[in-house]
Amino acid sequence: MKKITLLSSAALSLLLLYGCGEKKEETAAPEPEKTVTETFELQKEKLSSEIRLPAELQGFRQVDLYAKVASYVKELKVDIGSQVKAGQLLIVLEAPEISSQIAAAQSRLHSAEAVYTASNATYNRLLETSKVEGTISKNDLDIALSRKSSDYAQFQAAKATMRELQTMQGYLQIRAPFDGVVSARNVNTGAYVGPQGKGSDLPLFTVQDQAKLRLAVLVPEAYTGYLSDGDNLSFTVGSLPGKTFNGKIKRMSGALDLKLRSERVEMDVINNDKKLLPGMVAQVILPLNAKDSTFVVPKSAVVNSAEGIYVIGVKDNKYHRTTVVKGREFGDKVEVYSDSLTVNQKLVKAASEEMRNGDAINQ
Repeated sequence: MKKITLLSSAALSLLLLYGCGEKKEETAAPEPEKTVTETFELQKEKLSSEIRLPAELQGFRQVDLYAKVASYVKELKVDIGSQVKAGQLLIVLEAPEISSQIAAAQSRLHSAEAVYTASNATYNRLLETSKVEGTISKNDLDIALSRKSSDYAQFQAAKATMRELQTMQGYLQIRAPFDGVVSARNVNTGAYVGPQGKGSDLPLFTVQDQAKLRLAVLVPEAYTGYLSDGDNLSFTVGSLPGKTFNGKIKRMSGALDLKLRSERVEMDVINNDKKLLPGMVAQVILPLNAKDSTFVVPKSAVVNSAEGIYVIGVKDNKYHRTTVVKGREFGDKVEVYSDSLTVNQKLVKAASEEMRNGDAINQ
């Protein structure tokens, strides 16, 4: 019995020692890992990037042709897709009333001419006779001169009316104003056309100059400073994947659209092979090449919080915040502007709001 009691006491002592050791191991706290603040030296560089803007191709010259006078379509000389030259006859219209008006005007012109010829001859005879003193009174001569002047005015008015009707008759033949392609036809032979009413709803023809196109793009206000007259830009169109085209800036509006806050920029595009068509939507590649060097930092170095936008510098092993203005972003980099920044200044690469002014940095 004495041996059993001694063995039990020894076992109990071992169990107590083991339990105490386990308890100590469970309550021991792990040591915190030390984090190192990574810094970099601030440098200036020229940040280059690009954006894509939607644009529209248009004919360099485009015109909708309408009828000047009320008439009927007598003959169509061209159709959609026809290549036309400047001055080429496109359509012949018919207006019988104009022919009648011209005939009447021509009769009035001949009548006025005959009256003027007679009054002019009468005045000239009286003038010659009046050279003999006492033959023709001064009053009779003045009356003859007045009649001659009145008849001459009537004659000139008849001539003007005749020219006006002839001009109106000329409008019955519609010709191409420039070299181009007929891109639309909205009438057929016998259709009524005119300056008013149902016949004026649509143009007779639309003619476009497609050998050279306009590419119009609206550039947002933030990017207008990167463009200048004469710059070459490239663009693509969805219908011709894998192909890139070029154009040169020829016209800049010099003002912003009040609704879109964008500047209209136009480029001239040579299209001799006719692969590009007016109306196509294009994507213009706008390079944003900085003209001057600026401070460029990783995006992770800029903190955007309720307290403002800032970067965190390191001086005397302490954090120092510097308020900045963000510029363009490209990839993982961003431009920052501040008069307080200097070249080779040490900044925190991964900044956060927890880094307060004056706090010691972790090294």
